[in-house]
Formats: sequence, structure tokens, C-alpha cells
Amino acid sequence: MSFRALVLQQSDKTVTASVESLDDGLLPDGDVTVRVEHSDVNYKDGLIVRGLARLVRTYPHVPGIDLAGVVEASTSARFAVGDRVISTGWRVGEMWWGGFAERAKLRSEWLVKVPDTLSTRDAMVIGTAGLTSMMAIEAIEAHGARPGDGVVLVTGATGGVGSIAVHLLAKLGYEIAASTGKPESADALKQLGASSVIDRNEIASAPDKPLLAERWAACIDAVGGATLAHVLAELRYGGTLAACGNTAGVEFPGNVIPFLLRGTNVLGIESVNYPTERRVAVWQRIADLADMALLSSQTREIGLADLPAAADEILAGKVAGRIVVTP
Repeated sequence: MSFRALVLQQSDKTVTASVESLDDGLLPDGDVTVRVEHSDVNYKDGLIVRGLARLVRTYPHVPGIDLAGVVEASTSARFAVGDRVISTGWRVGEMWWGGFAERAKLRSEWLVKVPDTLSTRDAMVIGTAGLTSMMAIEAIEAHGARPGDGVVLVTGATGGVGSIAVHLLAKLGYEIAASTGKPESADALKQLGASSVIDRNEIASAPDKPLLAERWAACIDAVGGATLAHVLAELRYGGTLAACGNTAGVEFPGNVIPFLLRGTNVLGIESVNYPTERRVAVWQRIADLADMALLSSQTREIGLADLPAAADEILAGKVAGRIVVTP
């Protein structure tokens, strides 16, 4: 049997992408074979498709860090033929062939079942971005954030993590300020549940003092860089920032004063190796909260041949909402 996939090849350190037909025998040696119904496009996918950041070491390679589909064959006791499954993380799409294909073969410990109320397409509207968003929300909750305590800031709010974070926070009853560099997306952010929308330039520069006026009860930061340092200086006493992105850079010009004088917290959110049993609970909470019709209205669908252009778009910061891939 054969299947179609986006295949990356490397020659003279240049990575090229093309849609090819591959034999099933080339699939990695996993214990579950999945007929991929949908994938999605994340910032990391953009890096991989364009051969950046040395995330892929072996070529040819099939990228796609997320996928959802139906089990076609399984030697695992955890999954049977016909089960609907999700894969996110575990370096699938980086070190292991991923979801930009009609078929994938994975290790069963990397899979979770799709919640009953979600379709496989819904699962990819959510994807790694939504999983990360819910993890970030649970992290700030664990450190005391509650609806009614004050405004929660979401940075990079038109991106995948940010947009779903805005929506889930709103469903939980929080007052949200959404930061974006796309003023044309203000109405869409308010539809998702943002109480207010601010220009990212308000918080994009390093703070000129160790502490600024207290402004945010908590923050979900998908940007990093100077933005993280600026927001940290504006967190209210005891406030928490969940750091889950670095589109503005991996270094931030901050200092320890907010920790010492305001008792603030910065929590790292890492979804790649998040334990499987905890993923199940997070996915179910998302399924219980999310308005999939609303999220889908801000999602567009593409095919395998459209992926190189989508990679360029997401790397240039031109994507608002989500992109679902239907191979």
C-alpha cells in the first residue's frame, strides 16, 4: 500500500518540500497505524518545513507535529482498530515521521483517544496550541488565579496558543486583555471572549524601571523576549505569568525585583513530554469548555500542497486563528 505525504529532502543544507507517494513499508516501527484525517499548522511546523532551528536531523522526513485520525492497525492493548486518536508532542514530526501525511505509524504511549464530543477535525482546531493553552491556564490556577481577581493578559493573542487561551479563559469567567499587533483582528478576539484588546507595542519594550504600575492579575505569554520582562514588571502582587512561547526571542531583559518585592511567579509550560495520563484530563476539560463552532469559524483548511506557503505565513506572523490540514 502507499500513501501521500509532504516529504522534506535536504541537499547542500537546503531543505525542500514536495508532496510524494510513499510505500507503507517506509513508515517507522510503531505499534499503532493511524489513518490521518487531520493535522494542523504550528509555529514549530513552519520552522521544520523550512529547515530551520535544526529540529530535524535525518532526511527524507515527513513533518507535522500534530495529527488526529482513526486506528487502522494496532498491536497495543490500549487501542483497537476504529479508535479515534490524537497525537501531539513527543517529538513526532521532528525525530519521528508526523502528521502531514495520509498515514502515520506511532508508539501507543504517544496517543490519547479523542474525547467523545469532539471530531478529529475539532481535535486539530485545538491541537498542540490548545493543549498548551489549557496547561497554562491550569498552571496559573494552581498558583491562585481565579475569575474576579483582576484582568488576565494574553500576549500573542491572534496566534494559536493565544487565541484558544482567550477563548478558554472567557469560558471560565475571567476578564481578559488580549495583546496583538493585528488591530484588524480586534473584533475576532472579542468574539472569542476578550474584554479588551491592546496594541502589543504597549508592552513590547523592556521596562524602564524594575517595577511598573500593577496592572495584571496573571498572564499567559506566548511571546517571550522583552514582552515577558515588561509584563513581569506590571504583574500585581502575587501574580503569575505562564511562559509558553518565544516569538519575540529567547532572551528577556528582566530582573529579580518583581519576585522579591511582589512575590510574582513565572512558570514554564512544556507540552512535548507532558505525561499521557495528564493529557487525557486536559483534553477532556478542553472538550467540556470549548465552543467548537466559534473556534472553527476562525479556522481555515488547507491540503498538503499548501503547506510550504502556510509555513512561510506562520513564520512571518501573518496567521490569525488556526490552520487545519486535511491530507
